[in-house]
This record gives sequence, C-alpha cells and structure tokens, in this order.
Amino acid sequence: MKKHIYGKCVIITGASGGLGFGIAKKLIEDFDCNVIGIARNEDKLIKNALTLPEDKRNKFTYHLFDVSKKEKWIEFRDSLVVKNVIPDMLINNAGFMLPFTKIENLTDEEVEEIIDVNLKSVIYSTRIMLPLLKQSPTPSIVNISSAAGLCAVVGESMYCATKFAVKGFTESIRQEYPSFYIAGVYPGFIRTNILHRMDDSAKNNKLINKFMMPLDKAVKKIVRRIKAKRKRIVLGFDGHSMSFFSRIMPTLTPKIAAKVLKASKLSMFENVFDENKNNKGE
Repeated sequence: MKKHIYGKCVIITGASGGLGFGIAKKLIEDFDCNVIGIARNEDKLIKNALTLPEDKRNKFTYHLFDVSKKEKWIEFRDSLVVKNVIPDMLINNAGFMLPFTKIENLTDEEVEEIIDVNLKSVIYSTRIMLPLLKQSPTPSIVNISSAAGLCAVVGESMYCATKFAVKGFTESIRQEYPSFYIAGVYPGFIRTNILHRMDDSAKNNKLINKFMMPLDKAVKKIVRRIKAKRKRIVLGFDGHSMSFFSRIMPTLTPKIAAKVLKASKLSMFENVFDENKNNKGE
C-alpha cells in the first residue's frame, strides 16, 4: 500500500495554508513526496514553506493561479509537459464556505464564485490533468468534499450543492477509471480558516472552536487513510454523525440539525431563521 504514496509527485490545490499545506507538509516529511502547491497567495506559500525542514524545502514548489480558471489549468499542464514532470496524485482541496443564510439572500456573484471554486475547479483539474496522471504507474485523485456533501445543512445550500456534486463526481469517475486510486474526503469542521467569511462572533465562538477537529489530527487521519487506499474518508464526530444518520434517516436528519442550530441562538445563524430579513439577491 505504501508504494502508491512514497516518493510521489503530488499536486495540491489550496496549498497556501490550512488543510492543503498541512497535507503537503505531511507528505513531504513522512513520505518524501515532491509537492506542487497551487494557490494565489504567494506570501503565505513562502511563509509556510519555511516551516519545512531545511533539507526538504526543495521538495515543495508552487504555481500561482486561480483554480476556477480553465485556461490556467491548461497553462499549468503545458508547463509540466515542457519540464517532463509526470504527477502521480492530484488532491483537490481548494474551497470555501459562505456565511450561513437563506439562498434568496445570496448575490449572483456569491453563487457563481462558490460553484467556480468548489466544483468547477475540481472538474477542470481532473479533466485537464488526466492525460498526465495516466502516465503514472500509480495514478491517484483525492477530492476533499465535506460532511456537508453527505447531509444537507440549513443555511449552506450552495456549499452543500457543490460538495454533494463533488461526491457524485468522485464516485462516478472512480467507475470510469478503475486503475486509479480515487478517494472522497468528507470532514466535519476542522480548525482552519474555513470560517473566514463569517462574522467575528462565529470565528471567535468558543463552543464552535472547541467542536472543531485540530488541524494536525485531521491531516494525520487523511494521509494515513490515503496511504491505506481508503476510498471514502469521513472525519470527526460531526462528520461521522452526519454520514450515519443521513443514511438511516435521510429526511429527518437535516430537520433535527436545523432545530439544533436554531436552538443555539448563535448570531451566525440569524439570517437563516429570521423570517423578517430582507432579500439581498433581488
């Protein structure tokens, strides 16, 4: 099992920090991988690269581009061809959440952006990188979805839509390319900057932060299960709960979750349950 991960060339999107760089660091330090990080924030990429052991820093390189742009993926692929670089693994990690609110309160720009980043980027990267991945003796694709791709979450209709779609896409291409190792990752909340678009009351809420899985623990679990070639990787108490109950009570589980969020009376859910909020999308 270790052969498909040790010493491989890995492409990771959203690699400037959080889960993306955490996985990159683990793969470099423990499995001697060469990682190509894709992100837009060069300062963060450089800062995080300096946390690698000095003798391993040459194993992390990066390309700066917007993963939602198809033409940028084509340019990136062509640059790898020129350098005769054959990637072994593609990890689609880039993504974000919008603040909790009803679908009618989202702007057209917000809807388009989350579809572009969370879903289209996964489709573009996979389609465009496939010819190179096919040349690897151990071709692998790992798509980071979310527990919200297994169970509907009130107030996150667009996030759920994109993550459910990533799940369907992942499981479909697994059947189309049986010689590949293809995995879907479904984490609950992880202590990253996933809430950076929320207001301060959400980001600084002690209960929410306590509930989140520590980043290093999540990274270890994901990499360990990639090493073991697990095809469905669910993380966290919240992730496992959403996965289990949505399978045995698919209609009731989202209703119960909504009642729990409403009962919490946290300000981050005000736009979901307040019937008097104005419609921003019109």
